[in-house]
Amino acid sequence: MVIRHLLHEEIDKKKWDENISKAKNGLVYALSWYLDVVSPNWEALISDDFKFIMPVPIKKKFKVPYIVQPLFTQQLGIFSKEPINIEIIKDFIKKLPSNSYQINLNAHNYYPDAAEYPNYILSLDKPYDDLANMYSKNTVRNIKKAVNNNLIITENIDIENFILFYESVNKKLKPTDCGCMHDLIRYGIERNILYLKGVTDNENNLIAALCQTEFNNRITYLILVSNDAGKKSSAMFYLIDSIIKQNSTTNKILDFEGSAIEGIARFYKGFGAKNRPYYIIKHLRPSFLVGKM
Repeated sequence: MVIRHLLHEEIDKKKWDENISKAKNGLVYALSWYLDVVSPNWEALISDDFKFIMPVPIKKKFKVPYIVQPLFTQQLGIFSKEPINIEIIKDFIKKLPSNSYQINLNAHNYYPDAAEYPNYILSLDKPYDDLANMYSKNTVRNIKKAVNNNLIITENIDIENFILFYESVNKKLKPTDCGCMHDLIRYGIERNILYLKGVTDNENNLIAALCQTEFNNRITYLILVSNDAGKKSSAMFYLIDSIIKQNSTTNKILDFEGSAIEGIARFYKGFGAKNRPYYIIKHLRPSFLVGKM
């Protein structure tokens, strides 16, 4: 198999997006517009028959190229309609245009030499009552608590309100990261792929919010935020339950984006989500390129 390295300006983005949409492991993170926001100069590796494609989120410092996993992008790696075996993964890794890389390979890119990280997903193919029966006792208790607090789900909240609320809770967010988030949300909403939801209290104060994407029947729990009032009243439990109820009895998957932090993992597992890991490979990560690890 011949693998070609394409610079950013050489990528046929229409053809690229068609292939991501048709890939059995196609993810929203790998769409060209998404990559344009999170990694503006991304490059690509493609097989000669275009059956296998891999985005390469590359940066340069002191004219030295290095590959880094972008912000708001949990998994990338190789995408295809065809099975992706270890030999194909090895061939693509050999062709990476830098010896310095960190790449989060997707769940269909099993690679034995990679570090395995958890990601929790929930199939929504059952009626809501069946899905709710898989909730943990703690999850059921927190949903009841939210109901008793008379919380209200708000669909399609304003971008600026979401950003301001997020910044008010996460005060350490860098201005460049905030700009990236703003652009990602704006472009996603324009394409009907990204949605903003919120939870308000009985005085109409926003206390929790969620940015989710929906692509290839996969709902991704992308950006979430709760203030102290939201945490105290279990607003995020209520919001996730509403998404599950709204999308039950479909062939969709709810992707929680996982976590190795036990408390967060417990929250996801409390809704009946199962671990579907992804894989991280790293090589030659000098501090002068990537900073202190």
